[in-house]
Amino acid sequence: MRSRRRSTPWIHRWSRVLIGAIALLGALVTAYLTVVKLSGNTAACPTDGCEKVLSSPYAEVFGIPLTLLGCVAYISMAVFALAPLAVKSDDKKDLRSKLENWTWLLLFAGATAMTVFSGYLMYLLAFKIKALCIYCLASALFSVSLFVLTLIGRTWEDAGQLFFTAIVVGMVALIGTLGVYASTNDPNAPIGSTPGQENSSASIEPVGSPAPGAGWQITLPSGPAEIALAGHLKQAGATMYGAWWCPHCHEQKQLFGKQAFSEINYIECAPDGKNAQSDVCAKADIKGFPTWEINGKKVESGVKTLEELADLSGYKGPRNFKYSFPGR
Repeated sequence: MRSRRRSTPWIHRWSRVLIGAIALLGALVTAYLTVVKLSGNTAACPTDGCEKVLSSPYAEVFGIPLTLLGCVAYISMAVFALAPLAVKSDDKKDLRSKLENWTWLLLFAGATAMTVFSGYLMYLLAFKIKALCIYCLASALFSVSLFVLTLIGRTWEDAGQLFFTAIVVGMVALIGTLGVYASTNDPNAPIGSTPGQENSSASIEPVGSPAPGAGWQITLPSGPAEIALAGHLKQAGATMYGAWWCPHCHEQKQLFGKQAFSEINYIECAPDGKNAQSDVCAKADIKGFPTWEINGKKVESGVKTLEELADLSGYKGPRNFKYSFPGR
């Protein structure tokens, strides 16, 4: 009697391909967001939630865009999933078998960590940032899909080891995530710069969480050049459009300093912000923050150095400005 070979479930045959495809899609999405973040442009999004998320203090980890780290994670998952499929020679079956065993464990550990991290980001999205970001939701869906596929994509012989791995990796990912964002979530964290940090790019960056509706406090003092430029911009009718939750807007304010920025014609675009004028921003077709309107023309959104603002407005006064923007 001819014995029938046990057929391989279709999900086992295609799981690596599916994992690789989802990981590559996630890499493309996060790569796009990284370019948007680094260039200061606005992401294509049906709501302002995407811009709000990318501009939040949670969008960077140790000065590195979170989207870049996500892109690296997705690329790693794609490599782990597809690498064994590249070994097709019959005389390399042992190599392929070893690759499959090792990469399956790496895939499961990676998907577990990404799912835990995505879960925390969804918490931030809902309760801290309070915004709807389709890219964030898509990334969370990708992470959960990768976790499910690594779980059901093969026959795991030792369920106990799998459960233990998930617990250890999940705890490490959660503790690491909470540690990374500890200072961001600390309402008592110092805001602004410390004395002696003048002319330092780090001195203008926000620290801690913004006060709801008001944003971060402007902590730096203004110099004569900043005050003179602010007076010129006011006289020229220049306007800055921003949002209280936008760290780049805070950086722009810090470049001027407290006294000088009080002279700037500032329009608050966030509907829940102090003295909000969201209707004015809508009529002006403001797409990103901060955006300057100088001499009746809108300038590409993003932080502008005071030198740039001086050139754009035809300022002829002193230019010994006290503060600088990172990398410029």
